[in-house]
Amino acid sequence: MTVTDDVLAERFGEHRTRLIGVAYRLTSRLSDAEDAVQEAWLRLSGLDDRQRAEIRELGAWLTTVVGRICLDRLRSAAERRERYVGPWLPEPIVTPLGGRPGGDDPLETIVRTEDVRLAAMVVLDRLTPEQRVAFVLHDAFDVPFAEIAGILGVAEATARQHASRGRRAAADAGPPPRTAVDEQRAVLERLVAAIVGGDLDTVVRLLHPDAVLTGDSDGKARTARQVMVGSDKIGRFLAGLFRQYGAHRVDAGELVLVNGDLGMAFPNIPADGEYRALDRRITGFAVRDGLVTAIYDIVNPDKLTHLDF
Repeated sequence: MTVTDDVLAERFGEHRTRLIGVAYRLTSRLSDAEDAVQEAWLRLSGLDDRQRAEIRELGAWLTTVVGRICLDRLRSAAERRERYVGPWLPEPIVTPLGGRPGGDDPLETIVRTEDVRLAAMVVLDRLTPEQRVAFVLHDAFDVPFAEIAGILGVAEATARQHASRGRRAAADAGPPPRTAVDEQRAVLERLVAAIVGGDLDTVVRLLHPDAVLTGDSDGKARTARQVMVGSDKIGRFLAGLFRQYGAHRVDAGELVLVNGDLGMAFPNIPADGEYRALDRRITGFAVRDGLVTAIYDIVNPDKLTHLDF
């Protein structure tokens, strides 16, 4: 039976949200994910009737195609990151704190899973492209190893090894389960109040002793130049920032969800008397047992172009 373009487009649309989730987990960039899904559609729509009829399960076929596209992007991205200035973080998915009324937004659907939290995505970014593709496709999306081997161009046993190594690395460095947003909000509000009030002792107490602060700018905006570790060091760094940029400017920030966890969105704020200009940014937080365990400060403008704030 001939599948018309309209029917094919409708069937493709049923899988689009899932495919974006696959591609984002594989590339850490929403823009790359959307491009990969669009390319998958172009490949599907370019098939003739016979080729379309040979597709047994459309979702599986599309997942495999997206996996191949993302593998190529991962391999080229590895070369680009060698020239990147400073630490590298995933492109954030930012959604409203209360959700969007009327309808199920695809991005909100994607960020409900633990796998796309910034803390989890950072772990994925440490894997080789082959480990990442094998681990994510098999463990998160149940793609058989035989198909993964075809994507990677290796034997099935080798595909299994890649997935095993990725799984082990993720388990060793994996973040704890997500804390309820209300609890995250309570901790973040206490942290901000302590910073604004100049209460460094409380700031340090609200940070996990091994807390990590990572700034991503590619040298195009101001943030921490290196990964910072330790509550005392981070606390003093934050206190210094607010002295330079003005504690009152916290009011300009909007609470949002960053990959499903609580964060803040700050617009560009011009210099004001003694205070420096503040670059547009998304700052995400990870909270565990009432303490902030990680801060992700994303100020590279190239990673914020898809956001409206």
